[in-house]
Amino acid sequence: MVLFFSSNATADGLPVTIYMGKDKVENEDLIKYAWPQDVWFHVDKLSSAHVYLRMPDGMNWEAIPQAVLVDCAQLVKANSIEGNKKDNITVIYTPADNLKKQGDMAVGQVAFHNDKRVKRIHVVKRENPIVNRLNKTKVEKQVDHEQERIERVKKENAEKRAQAAQRKKEEAELARQRAEEKAARSYDSLFNVEEDPDAPKLTGKAIEEDFM
Repeated sequence: MVLFFSSNATADGLPVTIYMGKDKVENEDLIKYAWPQDVWFHVDKLSSAHVYLRMPDGMNWEAIPQAVLVDCAQLVKANSIEGNKKDNITVIYTPADNLKKQGDMAVGQVAFHNDKRVKRIHVVKRENPIVNRLNKTKVEKQVDHEQERIERVKKENAEKRAQAAQRKKEEAELARQRAEEKAARSYDSLFNVEEDPDAPKLTGKAIEEDFM
């Protein structure tokens, strides 16, 4: 089972999804099936829940709003048996695709592909108003991770195809406009022959005789 929470601590007030596994076995599936836009949170050097933030479009993991970081960190602390009892703990976080799982690791244990992509947030103490607010939004769901992955990839591919088609349409329109502008310039040049300033000016009769 997966526990989902909703945080409205964003600047625009639009809710973001935070989720975690109900137990360490579920945590294994979350490590495997986390989305590219997910960010993983955990109490540093202590046992705790694996909490994930699903970033909305436009949010960067290195610039997560401070209030959202605090929500995630408080939720992690509240779901750490030892960490919940302590003050002044550190919560680490990193993009989910930076998590590394090796065959000899215990259930729920992870390492990182790149330690430089791990950030830290200091938590002074448990903030009950924050934890209570988040717990009021808690929803427990049974998730078919593989089916969810298939549907996500299908949707992402459809969006990529639509974007590629739109780019192709815009490029074709731009090419058409340029072709029209080039044709217009070529047409105008036929009627803009430069006169020789040193050539004598012909009168109407002279022009007529010259024509004859």
